[in-house]
Amino acid sequence: MSSPAPPRIFSPARREASWHRAERRQRREGAARFVIEDMAEDFAERIGFMQLAPERALLMGSLGGGLPGLKEVTRAAPGDFDEELPFPGGPYDFIASFETLATVNDLPAALLHMRCALAEGGVAMASLVGAGSLANLRRAMIAAEPERPAPRMHPLVDNRAATALLERAGFRRFVVDSRELSVAYRSLDRLVADLRDQALGNQLARVAPPLGRAALERVRAAFLDHADEQGRVVEKFEILTLTGWKT
Repeated sequence: MSSPAPPRIFSPARREASWHRAERRQRREGAARFVIEDMAEDFAERIGFMQLAPERALLMGSLGGGLPGLKEVTRAAPGDFDEELPFPGGPYDFIASFETLATVNDLPAALLHMRCALAEGGVAMASLVGAGSLANLRRAMIAAEPERPAPRMHPLVDNRAATALLERAGFRRFVVDSRELSVAYRSLDRLVADLRDQALGNQLARVAPPLGRAALERVRAAFLDHADEQGRVVEKFEILTLTGWKT
C-alpha cells in the first residue's frame, strides 16, 4: 500500500519566482543579506572546525555566495531540483542548503535524497529559519484579520521536529542546533523588504487575497505596538542548522 502524498503547502513556482526576485534584489545597493550571510559564516566555521576538505560540493540556494575550502562546486537554485526526485549529480562529499529546504512540501524526502546524494563519509548541512522566528510579524498579521485570518505566514520547523526528520531520512549520525539573530525595525514595510531581499517572502501554495488599505494600516499599527522607547521593534530570526553524516 503506497503512502499518502504529502500536503501541498508550498508552491514550487512561487518558491522559484521568490528566489529569482531575490537574486535581482541582491544586485541593489543596501539589499538585506544578514540571514544568508549568517548561514554562510556558520557553514564556513563548521567546515574549518571539522577540517573538511571536500573534493565535490553542492551548494543549494546560496544567492551568489560561496564557501571557502571547496574545490569542485555545483550550484543549484530551488528551481533546479525536485524534493521528490534524486538530487542532480553526485555523489558529493559535502552538501550545503541555504534555506531551500524550508519551503519544500516533502521535507523528509528532500533530506533522504540529500543523504543519498552524499558519498560515504560525506557531510550535509542545511540551515533554515526556524519556528522561533518573526513573532511580532505573526501577531501583527493576525491582528489585521482577526475574524478570518488568511494564510500568509509559513509553518516553520522547530529543533525537535528537525531531529526527528534527520533520523527518519536515515542519518545515523547527526546534530541539530539553533541560534538567534535580532534585528530592529522602525516599520513593517522595511521588514517585508528585508524578507523579499533574502527569498523569505510568501511561497504558500494557497494565495491569499491582497490586504485592503484598512487591513494594511491595522497590520502596520499592530507591528509597532511592540516598539521600544526608540520606536524600534526587535524581531528575532531563529536559525536552525541540521548536520548529518553519511556513515
